[in-house]
Amino acid sequence: MVDLAIVGCGYWGPNLARNFSSLTDCRVTVLCDTDAARLQHMKRLYPAVDVCLSFDEILDRSDVDAVAIATPTRLHYSMALKALDSGRHVLVEKPLTTSVQECESLLEIAEDKNLILMVGHTFLYSPTVRKIREIVQQGDLGELQYVSARRLNLGLFQTDINVAWDLAPHDISIILYILDEMPVGVNCQGKAHVTPGIEDVTNMTLTFGNGAFALIHNSWLDPNKVRQMTFVGRKRMLAYDDIEPFEKIRIYDKRVEVPPHYDSLAEFQFSYHQGDMYSPSVKQTESLSLECQHFIDCIKSGVQPESCGAEGLKVVQVLDAASRSLKSNGARVELSTVRRRIGTASPALSLV
Repeated sequence: MVDLAIVGCGYWGPNLARNFSSLTDCRVTVLCDTDAARLQHMKRLYPAVDVCLSFDEILDRSDVDAVAIATPTRLHYSMALKALDSGRHVLVEKPLTTSVQECESLLEIAEDKNLILMVGHTFLYSPTVRKIREIVQQGDLGELQYVSARRLNLGLFQTDINVAWDLAPHDISIILYILDEMPVGVNCQGKAHVTPGIEDVTNMTLTFGNGAFALIHNSWLDPNKVRQMTFVGRKRMLAYDDIEPFEKIRIYDKRVEVPPHYDSLAEFQFSYHQGDMYSPSVKQTESLSLECQHFIDCIKSGVQPESCGAEGLKVVQVLDAASRSLKSNGARVELSTVRRRIGTASPALSLV
């Protein structure tokens, strides 16, 4: 049995509490938040669980094996660092931290202490996203040409991070997971309309070494909630709509064919192939439930999570590059590969 503390009971913490409490091999022992009224509400929902206002109180307890952190992003690093220092396994909501250096620090201590460090990239546990990865990697779409992602809604406006750091981690983590490759360059443009200095609309472009590229549009200033991605291959096209209740994936047998040769401009014609549309069946299971169980399983087995700290670092590297591009009016930021002190390679950033 893994005894767990959950820190942060605002927007996402209650979802963690609900899912972890439903697991047979996990016991939620304490909930923590700085809002006493919020804690009283959570106590009514989970009367057997202790509540506290101080994070340090959690670290002083003997009945806490792991900590799930669902606080504002600016607190992720300091809380995760303290929890790892105290010998606890840690799940941190996305993004892992606000800088590459902070991510590196957490990875080092987790490795030194042989602890599980996991990031809440929930969509990596989505049966739909896993099905898309299978379709793409089996070559059903043909060579992937580009990916388009739109994650839009009205709010929730943040004060410590911009919309790219808030919403794009989902899209970036999905794209990196499906393409199984890091981008070589990042461009990003955006604008702050509501809070000065905090962009609420951004457009990001990721360029990959194999010639593919991805477009990511994020907004807190849109009248409709949109969660859509399109994967365009040379043979077929795939549309993913996470809001769609049933047919979340639709595959279109559509493509454009360029004639192999022609003698004159008059003979040149594109060939448009218009085939059928079909929607593969995917059994829907709540992604967060799978993520929570995976965290507990990794603690018990010692196996690194699929959304481990290193995967969280990759997303933060892309976000950091996007921030540099934003400050340079959308100039491309190159990600070149260098060795990190821990295991695998990570990109170094350079502005061109």
